[in-house]
Amino acid sequence: YLLDTFSGLMYNIFINYFVDISDMKLTTKGKFAVTALLDIAIYSEDNKKPITLYNISERQNISLSYLEQLFVRLRKNQVVKSYKGPGGGYVLMRDLDQIPISEIIKAVDEDMDARTCRGKGNCKDNTKCLTHDLWAGLTNEMYGYLDKITLKDLLSKAETKEPSKIMFCRS
Repeated sequence: YLLDTFSGLMYNIFINYFVDISDMKLTTKGKFAVTALLDIAIYSEDNKKPITLYNISERQNISLSYLEQLFVRLRKNQVVKSYKGPGGGYVLMRDLDQIPISEIIKAVDEDMDARTCRGKGNCKDNTKCLTHDLWAGLTNEMYGYLDKITLKDLLSKAETKEPSKIMFCRS
């Protein structure tokens, strides 16, 4: 029961809210990267048709320049592949069930570490603080949770298969 409650809590934090515990933040970088990759998954016709950032920008109301910054990181981390020229754009590098959400978050340099010391154990006066293990556990649980969820898992929750009617979170 406790694990289900925790999982539900983590899902709500991830999908609906910005998180700010100490220095831990889940910002628009992570949310928009996940949204953009879901857009590619939906519109790329089984990953055969490259999708332009312009099209993602228009459909998802995300700044084109912001998407460009995110996709530099996603390409560098081998989450997406780019094609240049007419008919160019982006496709996913792997099947949907092989891309965990945690990888997307890490690729765009999101930092979800709840520890102020970032794991170095120098929390205060160069020593480990009393709550270090608490925040380390939270960090591990968050990444563990996001490791288990793939783009395919998220798409399977769509209430329709018609691309234009799939709802995206805009909070």
